Amino acid sequence: MRSAEARGAARGAARSAARFDLPEVDDFTRPYWDAAAEGRLLLRRCRAEGCGAAHHYPREFCPYCWSEDVGWEPATGRATLYTWSVVHRNDLPPFGDRVPYVAAVVDLAEGPRTMTEITDCPAPELRIGMPLVVHFRGAGEGGEGNGGAEGNGGAEGAAVAVPVFRPA
Repeated sequence: MRSAEARGAARGAARSAARFDLPEVDDFTRPYWDAAAEGRLLLRRCRAEGCGAAHHYPREFCPYCWSEDVGWEPATGRATLYTWSVVHRNDLPPFGDRVPYVAAVVDLAEGPRTMTEITDCPAPELRIGMPLVVHFRGAGEGGEGNGGAEGNGGAEGAAVAVPVFRPA
């Protein structure tokens, strides 16, 4: 049996390995993350007669009419800035190494509103309604990295690219 000190050290090491910036990739979301790794943004669109609404984040049903007849489609990658906040403190790894950063809500050209990060633009230059374009933060950029089965995330060892936005 391990000592309490050894158990505490093991728990501390596990916490330090946890990543809070990586998604959990599963069979349903894998097409989304595979496309992101190729530099493409996907949305889900309802195919039910009379609906046709696009939605994001990916869900297995339409959040408007509840139809399960939804499919993946490419997005243009264009958006407009709806709102933002400058984050000056975040204790979750690896966000603490990124502060300050801009957390934002953007309206995608296809209609859905989504949360993201704004990069490549000083916060004082941000304006509501400004045009944005998606780009993808990949392995090793700005604290992102390869996922792993350990910790939060779990991209099963594959490189994960996360969509973020910058001025168009």
